[in-house]
Amino acid sequence: MKRVLLGTAACFSLLFQGAAAQAQDAVSDVAPALAVAVEDPKELSGPALWMLADEDTTIYLFGTVHALPREVKWRVGPVEQALEYSSTLVTEIPGDAITDPSSQQMIAAKAMLSGNKTMRDLLDADQRVSYETAMSKLGLPVDAFDRFEPWFAGMTLAMLPLLKAGYDMDSGVEKVIEKDLSPQVTRDALETIGFQIDMFDQLPMQSQISFLMSSAENIESVSPMMDKMVAEWMEGDADGLAALLNEGLTDPVLTNILLYNRNAKWAEWIDNRMDKPGAVFVAVGAGHLAGEKSVQYYLTQRGFRVERVQ
Repeated sequence: MKRVLLGTAACFSLLFQGAAAQAQDAVSDVAPALAVAVEDPKELSGPALWMLADEDTTIYLFGTVHALPREVKWRVGPVEQALEYSSTLVTEIPGDAITDPSSQQMIAAKAMLSGNKTMRDLLDADQRVSYETAMSKLGLPVDAFDRFEPWFAGMTLAMLPLLKAGYDMDSGVEKVIEKDLSPQVTRDALETIGFQIDMFDQLPMQSQISFLMSSAENIESVSPMMDKMVAEWMEGDADGLAALLNEGLTDPVLTNILLYNRNAKWAEWIDNRMDKPGAVFVAVGAGHLAGEKSVQYYLTQRGFRVERVQ
């Protein structure tokens, strides 16, 4: 469950703070420049980068962290080169959608709980005690989210400990790249903000409550776990990151909807994009590029060779 919890916390920062599609103008020889697989990736310093290519198309896969401490410096080596040479950047959702007032209105409307019951009325006695204890630890009134659906409260509870620990959404990977974007860059996205909100809003109520309780019960462990994940991410240790991300996958509904199903769809998108020439930098949450049934897994199922270049 922690993998889903932390991955969803990252999604929360995207939805509410506005990470955007990014990249820079490409040159035709980018593939030869970086098309060398790493024999021992642990020898390299910096987050992992993968690539698949044919004679006229190169697509880079970079796992992002949407909120980071300000002192983290990740733009090194092949990652920086790939960003410099890519003509198109693809992110999970379009950055400009975040600034649209209608997006905020949609989120607010979808997050509201219908009917006369409060969110706490949906919890059993033990769950309610755990939830109210977590709210008190965060210094929040226990009724603060009574009119919201469990998924929304769960995302908020997942993010608050990280923000208090010094994680800054303006220092997240997408926001940092956005600051240096050229107006000539082509932008694209794998999903819409509406799709992501509906993905949570349409979860079965029991799965929403499961996610909420995972957030509540891990209030004190989320930040230390995220610290470990960022350390593995910065070292480029994909196996170590996957081991952390795979801890506690207990709800198959959440796992399939939030991770595996999306990874499969993104692999299909990448497959289709390989039919067009150019250099593309795909930046998605690191959890989608690590562990079981990652994006790379689904790409190999489609016959592609995905190489590690950092």
